[in-house]
Amino acid sequence: MNRLTTRIAGAALLLLVCGGVGAATRVDLDADWRFHTDPAASGERSNWTSSTPADAEVVQLPHSWNVPGKHYDYLGIAWYFREFDLPKLPADASALLNFGATFYQARIWVNGVEVGSHEGGYSAYSFDVTKLLKERNRIAVAIDNRPAMIAIPGFGARGDPKAWYDWWDYGGITRSVWLDLRGALRVDSQFIRSQVAAGGATVKDRVAFVSGAKAPQRATLLATAHAPDGSVAARQSLALEIRPGTNEATLSLVIPKPVLWDLDHPNLYRMTVELLDGKGRVLDRHVDGFGLRTLEIRDRHLLLNGARVRLTGMTRHADSPWEGAAETRGSMLHDWDDMRALGMHLTRPVHYAPDPLVLDYADRNGILLIPEIPVWQASEAQMSDPRYLEIAKSQMRELILQLGNHPSVFAWSVANESATGTPGGIAYFRAMRDFIRGIDPTRPVTFADDNLPKLTAASDSAAQDADFLMMNEYFGAWHGPREALGPALDKVDSLFPDKMVIISEFGFPGIFAKTAAEAEQQRVSIFREQLPELAKRDWIAGAIMWCYQDYKSRRFFWPGQEDAVFDHGVVDANRQRKPSWFAWKELNEPARIDARWTDSRDGQPGAFSIAITPNDATQLPSQPLGGFTVLWQLIDATNHEMARGELQLPRDGGAVTGAARVPENIEKKPFRLVVSLRRPDGSAAATRELASP
Repeated sequence: MNRLTTRIAGAALLLLVCGGVGAATRVDLDADWRFHTDPAASGERSNWTSSTPADAEVVQLPHSWNVPGKHYDYLGIAWYFREFDLPKLPADASALLNFGATFYQARIWVNGVEVGSHEGGYSAYSFDVTKLLKERNRIAVAIDNRPAMIAIPGFGARGDPKAWYDWWDYGGITRSVWLDLRGALRVDSQFIRSQVAAGGATVKDRVAFVSGAKAPQRATLLATAHAPDGSVAARQSLALEIRPGTNEATLSLVIPKPVLWDLDHPNLYRMTVELLDGKGRVLDRHVDGFGLRTLEIRDRHLLLNGARVRLTGMTRHADSPWEGAAETRGSMLHDWDDMRALGMHLTRPVHYAPDPLVLDYADRNGILLIPEIPVWQASEAQMSDPRYLEIAKSQMRELILQLGNHPSVFAWSVANESATGTPGGIAYFRAMRDFIRGIDPTRPVTFADDNLPKLTAASDSAAQDADFLMMNEYFGAWHGPREALGPALDKVDSLFPDKMVIISEFGFPGIFAKTAAEAEQQRVSIFREQLPELAKRDWIAGAIMWCYQDYKSRRFFWPGQEDAVFDHGVVDANRQRKPSWFAWKELNEPARIDARWTDSRDGQPGAFSIAITPNDATQLPSQPLGGFTVLWQLIDATNHEMARGELQLPRDGGAVTGAARVPENIEKKPFRLVVSLRRPDGSAAATRELASP
């Protein structure tokens, strides 16, 4: 998509909308907003819906107002204002005003007219503003970031009115804002689901489209699936009579020889749907990515494309000292690249919907996600309230419809550490599970629980109704002594003997240590002690560590503190790596690399041997390593490569060994051997260095 400023977009937009069939464009509105807090809630009475206060600040989007600075601790209503010029649009044009995310309650006005509102902090939404646009336009947005009992996220700690959810309440327009200018007939969305079998893959695409015409019209809906190499994999068309307003149609395509998506071969297809008029001209076009793969829970094991996997990863908050929740592309890519370097293939990824860039990243890098709505430590009273349930359903609907095409999405989660061991909590989960299955019956439904070992019977918890269990465990901190972990796991096993389990949180919160250095020692030892303990249980399919970085929170501080950065990450809030980063990396390598010097000559090695042994199903993590290679290099004291070689891992996942001679008469000593296990894309999954004596 072109990212155009509104000043230079005018003529181009007129040409696109008027001149070309099927033309559409996006107008970026992120620049040059005005911002003003409204602590007295008087902005609407002061006519801010139509006029901007003179002392409003200039800000750029995405924007969190309560990063460190002038409005750091502000809770309440704040306003955003934006003016822009637009050429007069054709009579059959349509215009959608899109918000990537606003936290938390938002009301929106365009040219003085209220066009709608939205509740929730992490989903995209839009309004049709076609009839309101003029040559000179003005947007006003009022946002309230205050928590409440009937809000998601809201007051936590099982409903304690003085308690907060454990991440910062970053108010603002935290993702981009833009206009979509389209024709009168537009494709609104597509919902892609696939079934892979021996004879090929069947792909069903449910397409929603909108007609602004006053009368029915005939058109053809054409869907084209493009393979990962760009070739046409399948095509299907459907003749339609389109009524004014919203329409839906479903097409079914068969791909005879599907190329599957997996952890290290993240093959992605592309689905293009087009609406054609009677002469075959394109009226509108919409493109989404998808992947073909099977994910199955069988005998308490997780199988990806028929192969068993046991995966690890970590969570990450949308939070940094310089951007708050208004993350830029560079910040997100930095963090996700760093987490991928730690061998991550599984994450929740946090308690709320991440930025769309995260989903694209996970698709391209083979990371399975369990997205969740921010029902955090909700009480039975909250979960039993019909208003709370409706908010949960609304946020879950947005989550599924916006993220559901991504092959990286494995399951849906409806709550974290909430009162799911009560009648009201059980009823909440069942209602949410049935609601989700009505939208997306292809994926498992679950929630994260921190009380499973405390149950006396499986029937006392909604866990009995979940497709698999997610268990948060902090033995060595909140949940008791370290030695209680094993018995707790064994009790969960006895209570739920047919359920697969993913450890959805574990790690070490720094407040349980006297100093940051001591916290790091404890964190490293927890990793080294508990990951093998989890691996012993065959029915534990994955382990997710909490969390990547230290983050802002109003909870978990020393007495008298109102806010602080919570020490819980393997990097600090400024992304500086801690010792636990390196410990986690070592523990999560997918294979063991052994390298040894041999055949000593005059005190110097004359040869070396290497052996690479992939992790097996008794270990966490373990996965097929088809397509992996081993690169070895001999490097002299001036960092000059003297020799190199490569080994291919066998397709069956077995070990590989190799040996070679060290070149004679090496002048620049000492030298070293570097052995690297490489993924199919060339990145390093594990590395070992061996220095000469």
